[in-house]
Amino acid sequence: MTTMRLHHVQVACPPGGEHDARRFYGEGLGLTEVDKPADLAGRGGCWFRSYDDSGAVVAELHVGVEEPFAPARKAHPALVVPDAAALDALAERLGVAGFEVDTSQRTTLAGYLRFHTFDGAGNRVEVLAGV
Repeated sequence: MTTMRLHHVQVACPPGGEHDARRFYGEGLGLTEVDKPADLAGRGGCWFRSYDDSGAVVAELHVGVEEPFAPARKAHPALVVPDAAALDALAERLGVAGFEVDTSQRTTLAGYLRFHTFDGAGNRVEVLAGV
């Protein structure tokens, strides 16, 4: 059997939606924006990464432009933060920034606390912390 690991997750935004993506994924979630490869940059969109303490990439998310656009309301990336305090701080930061934060399913996944939120284009995003 072949061993696999996840390279990245892609979500979509409407044409011109990069500003909202940067506000949510960069400022809101704290991911680091990285340059797209030159041969892909002309397509629009933006890419983000998260790094561990050693500098290794532990999560990568691509925002691509899609026309016509429809937000993903069920399908979603799920990102993990270190602990409940980080989860709660992130939920607070997103709420203050004007993003919807839904904590109604906080304890419904065994071994985790979680919330759901929606990026500037309306795509669902899950954030979890192990317990």
